[in-house]
Amino acid sequence: MLDTIKFTAAAERTIATAVEDNREAARFRVNRKVYMDPDILSLEEERIFARCWLYLAHASELAKPGAFVQRKVAGKSILLTRDKDNALNAFYNACTHRGAAVCRERSGTQKVFSCPYHGWVFDNQGNLVDMPGRESLPPDANSDGSLNLRPVARLEEFKSFIFICFDPEVEPLVDYLGEAADYLGYVADHGPHGMEVVGGTQEYSAKANWKMLSENSHDGYHGLITHSTYFDYLRVRDGKEYKRKMGAHGWVKDLGNGHAVGESIGAAAWGRPYARWVAGFGEESKAELEAIAAEIQGRLGPERANVVINGDRNMVIFPNLVINDIMAVTIRTYHPAGPGKMQVNSWALAPIGESASSRDRRMKSFVEFLGPAGFATPDDVEMLESAQKSYESFPDTWNDCSRGMQTPTPSKTEELQLRAFWRRWSQLMNGTSKTGLKGP
Repeated sequence: MLDTIKFTAAAERTIATAVEDNREAARFRVNRKVYMDPDILSLEEERIFARCWLYLAHASELAKPGAFVQRKVAGKSILLTRDKDNALNAFYNACTHRGAAVCRERSGTQKVFSCPYHGWVFDNQGNLVDMPGRESLPPDANSDGSLNLRPVARLEEFKSFIFICFDPEVEPLVDYLGEAADYLGYVADHGPHGMEVVGGTQEYSAKANWKMLSENSHDGYHGLITHSTYFDYLRVRDGKEYKRKMGAHGWVKDLGNGHAVGESIGAAAWGRPYARWVAGFGEESKAELEAIAAEIQGRLGPERANVVINGDRNMVIFPNLVINDIMAVTIRTYHPAGPGKMQVNSWALAPIGESASSRDRRMKSFVEFLGPAGFATPDDVEMLESAQKSYESFPDTWNDCSRGMQTPTPSKTEELQLRAFWRRWSQLMNGTSKTGLKGP
């Protein structure tokens, strides 16, 4: 017990000085100890993952009553159901008798869940509906509902994105999202009939701290260097039509509460399969993409349609949700599996009812760059794992995140978005603020 107190106190001291935020000197640094200390990870689980809204699933994954999804969030197995009344429910996937998982399938459709240990049966509203030897308990044993599946404290949905929070006192999801809600709206606006997850879950791991993927996911500074092979591929594929307009074209925005986005309008080298044509899509696809663009313009109006059609954005919703709305749309989450390891899950998102040719372009674009074996993901994993090894070799050193602190409108290659993440991390870990503040 004394050792635990001693280690926690040491972690608290590290946390208190981990972020150097000197706005006058335009200097922002992060101590590398926070990427590898198991006691700091334990405190992150308590102060961040137990208190923030966390992405769980997309509503399209539970399209009909009786559907369910089971997945891990912050190390906890969660059972999400759509019941007979079409309502969503999130439960801890643990029998209230002796704790065994009541659901061992990833997804499917069923009305009840039977615990394989002692046969207790629960419906998809969480109610205990049967058990062997019921006569051995008093008739009113479950009158208070204590034997029903335990619900997660909070469950809310925004634009078909389903979030949970383990803290019953957390603010409403829409307040937590702040300006990030607008960007989820852009994604939801792609298709006239809504959006759907396509092709199941992609799963992989990385031997790096989870916070590094938050940093990397909307960091425009590394793109042309780390992913140079992808841009070489586009240049060969698209020939004279290829335009390399990345880098400083575009901007980053602090969206509040630790959320941030890097975006641009019409500056990317790639096409968007639902409205923005490039030579690699083939001449035969031009007319279809023009028709898709016209539909979006008619439905959304010219200003919003321009953002949806020609915009490219990588957004991080604090602490661990990434929305890549670029050459395809990806939802990505990542959870710590230790101080130097994370588990990553991602899903491709597409407009409901799009044509077979549009879906084919989309999935090829997804696999080429965003998929676990695409041009980007292995590059990123390699860089994160390389950095993690350096942190472990040289622990008492600092990362610099100062780029753009004196820039009124930071570009995509600057680091406002990293500072937004770390300021919110510091606030929550030090208990200094309920609401995330913005800054340069």
